Amino acid sequence: MCKCFDLRTIFYIFATINIIFKLLSLERGIKLNNKPPKAYKDLDFLNSPDARTVRILSEFYEPQARFRDNKIADTIVFFGSSRIVSRAEALKKMANISKNKYSNHDSPNKKIREAQKSLELSKYYEDAVELSKRLTNWSMNLKTDQKRFIICSGGGPGIMEAANKGAKLAGGDSIGLNISIPTEQYINKYVKRNLAFEFHYFFMRKFWFIYLAKALIAFPGGFGTMDELMEVLTLIQTKKVRKKICILVYDKKYWNEIINFDALLSNGMISANDKKLIEFCNDVDEAFNKITEHFKKYYL
Repeated sequence: MCKCFDLRTIFYIFATINIIFKLLSLERGIKLNNKPPKAYKDLDFLNSPDARTVRILSEFYEPQARFRDNKIADTIVFFGSSRIVSRAEALKKMANISKNKYSNHDSPNKKIREAQKSLELSKYYEDAVELSKRLTNWSMNLKTDQKRFIICSGGGPGIMEAANKGAKLAGGDSIGLNISIPTEQYINKYVKRNLAFEFHYFFMRKFWFIYLAKALIAFPGGFGTMDELMEVLTLIQTKKVRKKICILVYDKKYWNEIINFDALLSNGMISANDKKLIEFCNDVDEAFNKITEHFKKYYL
């Protein structure tokens, strides 16, 4: 009788060994999976209230690292409404409305008035594009190893988009400091990925607006624009910011309708020196000259 194992017996032996190895591997895997994650890889913790300070610091250190890597020395900040569209977009809206028939009773109706106002305001979009383009061309011709006076916006649509668009048309870089909000805000297509930022905290976004800024121009806007403008003015008024920042308010007529600066002065709410913190300008040439002269006086 042959004492050798037959093929069937050998098969069963190897199958049994294989099952044993699988069971041992599974047991080891379970033990490894029970190992707690490192704190800095624990998303539940990082998104919790306890890690809020970690998230805040991340919105300081991560932008700082990218600005350093991209050799960004300082910026020109554009504020303004996200609702203002380009002239081409405004004309498109008008054309779409004109295709519809309205009775004399309905005209001028709300949609027509809104489209007309959109077309009227579109000049600010075009002015922001042109100003950004001219400033970018000017700064790119400076003899420096760093990137000086780079256009910076909130990264979204409207005047923000116009600012980034102008810089791109000039062949330069620009920054987009976007903020996560429920509606309307997204990174516009004119911001390169390496200089596009997404903030959760408004105050950290505002920090980066002011920290690198050497000039700030406020185009017509609403609550957000006024909030940003007034916060910068307050920081300068209270000497929390001491560097020389050129603050321009674009279109004196618009802003005097929105904010009565003279009434603030006459009622003693601000001083004459406080009012001098801002300068009005009414066209691209005036804005360009005031900003570049400010830089030549204090930073070049």
